[in-house]
Parts: sequence; structure tokens; C-alpha cells
Amino acid sequence: MSTALRELLGIERPIVQAPMSDITGLAAAVSNAGGLGMVTLTWSADVGAVVRETAALTTRPFGGNFVLTSDHHRDLDQALEAGLKIVSFMWGDPSSYIKAVHDAGGIVLHTVGSAEEARRSVAAGADVIVAQGWEAGGHVWGRVATLPLVPAVVDAVAPVPVIAAGGIGDARGVAAVLALGAQAAWLGTRFLLAEEMPIHEDYRRRLIAAAETDSQWYPNLYDVGWPDSPHRALRNSTAKAWEAAGCPPDDQRPGHGDVIGHFASGEAIVRYEPAPPMEGTTGDIEALSMWAGQSVALARQPQSAAEIVAELCSRL
Repeated sequence: MSTALRELLGIERPIVQAPMSDITGLAAAVSNAGGLGMVTLTWSADVGAVVRETAALTTRPFGGNFVLTSDHHRDLDQALEAGLKIVSFMWGDPSSYIKAVHDAGGIVLHTVGSAEEARRSVAAGADVIVAQGWEAGGHVWGRVATLPLVPAVVDAVAPVPVIAAGGIGDARGVAAVLALGAQAAWLGTRFLLAEEMPIHEDYRRRLIAAAETDSQWYPNLYDVGWPDSPHRALRNSTAKAWEAAGCPPDDQRPGHGDVIGHFASGEAIVRYEPAPPMEGTTGDIEALSMWAGQSVALARQPQSAAEIVAELCSRL
């Protein structure tokens, strides 16, 4: 097994936790277990505070992610000033951000959905490519499955290291993507069941009970505030009503604009908003966006992040 990526990122095990939120405890727990923990900084009110809080929980490397649907140059500067050294980008062109990361002595990861996009990313200066297959949960950039995508990307950008994402739920999946030429596995759905991940208990139960067919890809279902953002989530009453109506556009969808829940802060959640239920969320929990990849059938019990990382590496 190649050690190039592990040496570059400073990690012991080829496991990366997908950035699903700014939950610092989860990211730190994964990093403390030898993998690479990640926090999403895209929607954080104070990105510097998130970076510093994560750093206070681990002495090991961790990463921060930005979704490039809007300008994040100022946020990136704040994250770098706070000490962030591993920066992940997706859903856009990272070229105008890369120099700042490199000038700060950092490493750039970029998520792609095709070999051609991977080549453009490397040309722009990305240090590591994340090849995200169509099976992945949450927001999905491309339309190619992991099995054909990963070797195509590996061949396109060699010797730049590649991390495989999408459809990886257990140690067999990790071994498989390493055999395809990836140097690490990027997992989100499996880490939703980490004890350090504060999702709503109803969400947790749905994940544990789900079959691989319950994870559905939608081009524009949960897109309030984030249009043109294909995603994969568990099929629920919101999806069924939309499908029964013929999948109409935004303003014609059943229940469009209805408030169906509230965050713990009291902020309202409207139907079709990309807002997964976390601890403290109230309302019609089942109708919210419960992100999950096709590997969801392999996630069967809550475990600590350290136990998940160890289990994922058990066949290496």
C-alpha cells in the first residue's frame, strides 16, 4: 500500500472522514484515530473559531472544506490564519484559492467527478484529487460510479495521489478502492453513525434500518437556497409526494414553502431545504433531507469514530 498520501497529509491510516458539518469533536476523533478528520467551513459563522476548536481537540492533522457556490476568499484567509493546513474544495473552480493555501504552507484537496476535471484541477495546482463516485451520499458532483471513475482519475493525474469517495461502507470497500489505485478512502455515510456525530435519533434509526435501494439520487429535490445541486438521500414522504406530482419545478412542488421543522436554534426549516435533522431539531423529522449514500446498508450500528477507523482498516 502506497504511503505517499499518508506522508503528505501526515496521517497513519488511509481513511478520510467526509466533511459533513462543522462538528469539531467528530473530526478530532477521526484524526486522533489515525485518519483525517474534516470539518465543513462553508456555512460557519466564524471559520477561524472552528479551526481553533478542532486544533484544541487533536494534535494530529485535520482538514477544512469549502463548497465553492459563493465567494470564500475571506473565509479561507481566516481559516489559514487560524492554522488550517489541509484545505478541501468542491463544487466549483478552486484555481483562485490555491495560491493562498500554498503560500500558507498548506495542501489542497479538490473533489471531482470526471478524469477531465481531475486534469484541470492538477493543472491549477491541486495537490490531491478526491474522485467522488455517483454512489456518494449528500451532494454529488458527478454522474460516474466509483468503480470506473477511480482508475480513470488515477491514470489521468498520476503521480498525483487520489482519494476515492462514494459507495465505501466497510473494510472490503476500502481494500477495493486501494486496489483500483486510490491511496485512501473518503467516507461520509459510515461516519454518520459515529457516536461523536450529533444527528437526530430518528435519522440514526433510519440509517440503521435502510437498504441500499433506499438511497436515491435527486437532481433538484432539496435545493432551497442551493439550486442546481444534485444529491443523494433516503427516500421519504417529501420525495414520494414530489414524485407523485410528476417532479414539478420549485414553485409548483407539493408543500412548497411550508415550515416543517426547526433547528435547535429555533430557526425554521422549510420543505425542500437541504437541512438534515441534527440533535435538537424538531418537527416532521422524517420529511427532512436525510443524506445517505448507497453504502448505507453497510452501516448497522453506532460506534465510536476510533472503532470505525480501526474496522475500516482491518483488511489492509
